[in-house]
Amino acid sequence: MRAFEPFRFKAVDPIRMTTAEERAAALERAGCNVFQLAARDVIIDLLTDSGTGAMSSAQWSAMMRGDESYAGSESFYRFERVVRDLTGYRHVLPTHQGRAAERILFQALLQPGDVTLSNTHFDTTRANVEFAGAEARDLVIDAARTPSLPHPFKGNMDLDALEDVLATEGDRVRLVMVTITNNSGGGQPVSMENVSAIRDVCRRHGRLFLLDACRFAENAWLVKQREPGFRGRSPKSIAQQMFSLADGCIVSAKKDGLANIGGFLALNDDALAERCRNLLILTEGFPTYGGLAGYDLEAIATGLEEVVDEAYLSHRIASVESFASRLIDAGVPIVRPAGGHGVFVDARALLPHIAPLEYPGIAFVNELYVEHGVRACEIGSVMFGRTPAAGERPAPLELVRLAIPRRLYSDAQLRYAAEAVIEVAARAETLSGLRMTWQPQYLRHFTARFEPLRAMSVR
Repeated sequence: MRAFEPFRFKAVDPIRMTTAEERAAALERAGCNVFQLAARDVIIDLLTDSGTGAMSSAQWSAMMRGDESYAGSESFYRFERVVRDLTGYRHVLPTHQGRAAERILFQALLQPGDVTLSNTHFDTTRANVEFAGAEARDLVIDAARTPSLPHPFKGNMDLDALEDVLATEGDRVRLVMVTITNNSGGGQPVSMENVSAIRDVCRRHGRLFLLDACRFAENAWLVKQREPGFRGRSPKSIAQQMFSLADGCIVSAKKDGLANIGGFLALNDDALAERCRNLLILTEGFPTYGGLAGYDLEAIATGLEEVVDEAYLSHRIASVESFASRLIDAGVPIVRPAGGHGVFVDARALLPHIAPLEYPGIAFVNELYVEHGVRACEIGSVMFGRTPAAGERPAPLELVRLAIPRRLYSDAQLRYAAEAVIEVAARAETLSGLRMTWQPQYLRHFTARFEPLRAMSVR
């Protein structure tokens, strides 16, 4: 029998339907950057899975128990117990979201000229490293650089490259961090074998090893499905084992915390935790609330318990795989296999006539929005390419991410989005590139403005 959502709907949020003409006007006002659109002008929003999911009745109920005491909140102690049970780390520092945890960690740890190593740093992680004057260097395996190449763990770090960097530049390396799942490369998982090997290398060289564990539960489910020896294990036990291999973690609770806001930094190192706690007090808040309301801490604690449920994860990953299968069957080039939190279109393969520095990913994203009201996200030369000041250079991949919010859209709505992608891909040769007309110093993809090289026409 056909699988269905393992939950019921208790509330509905009406979607405002717009015309292609209205959307074209909205995109022009936004400088051809879908990040600058008003959400009310979007029909199906696949821009991100960060904080955009639907919370459960248990989460909403827990929020009513929120203790808003400035110091010593009961909600914090519940949150701390859940995080410690999951991760095993001694020090738990709540933050208002993941990038705040990144900023605090890197400010406490990094000096100009230092190096951080990762399978792939995501946008805010890289920006926070570079803001500290350090270098963010990616060491993902070669298979990850070929979107069409099937590999069960394309998020894995290249162990030979890691050994080489630590042997030759080890004094500069302050941190090795592995992102699970690897967002920049298509939401691809990292194997337990790889994380264990990274732990061994880091211990041998005396380097700090952390996880960027925003999507730890999705990674655990994919380990369960794809890595020998884990089929009979629970997702929670797999996640706990992976956390045990590292010295700490950064988490945005807006992903696998199933919450709309929040994050945390968890560490075992007492001295580093104390430096981070001082910065937390300075910029986020007292250590028992860390920039969050008590009810947010309750929502995250409940979400961290719910996210490792097998019925939830089975449906979550199956819905992403179903979306991917529709595109594959229609001949749309994507990152394969499907990742944990979204489907990634290979814009470079789909739009070879658009040069990387004319931003094929942005061209596809904009056409998808104007014609069908579906908002997606470019992960390519706008997000990760070098800026003109640094010597303009394209990113290794030109991807379009269709991130699936958790528990938000029905199968029918996701089917509409997939059909929209297929329709635009079928006439890819009619799309043209864009020119960037303005950009900020950091994280330019959020606020940069563009103009089309050829006037867009509404079909």
